[in-house]
Amino acid sequence: MKTEEPQQQCKIDFEPFYQALEDDPKLLEEALEILLEMVNSEQKSIKKLALLIKVDSRNLFNEIVELYTLNQDIGNTSSCCGGH
Repeated sequence: MKTEEPQQQCKIDFEPFYQALEDDPKLLEEALEILLEMVNSEQKSIKKLALLIKVDSRNLFNEIVELYTLNQDIGNTSSCCGGH
């Protein structure tokens, strides 16, 4: 019976945390900023996160690709007036 006690203490109910993120967009944004800061410092973590997004969150992946493509297109087009 004593071996079960430490396992029960390690279990954390994340449901209230997840619910708070769903209920408060600002809180979700702050949590994502913290996550990105943590991941940004390590190259392997960045690649793992990118793969997770690609595999598990296809819509998010497609949005990121679309934004990247739009930014590339904007950077590659010249101004209509050419600054003259």
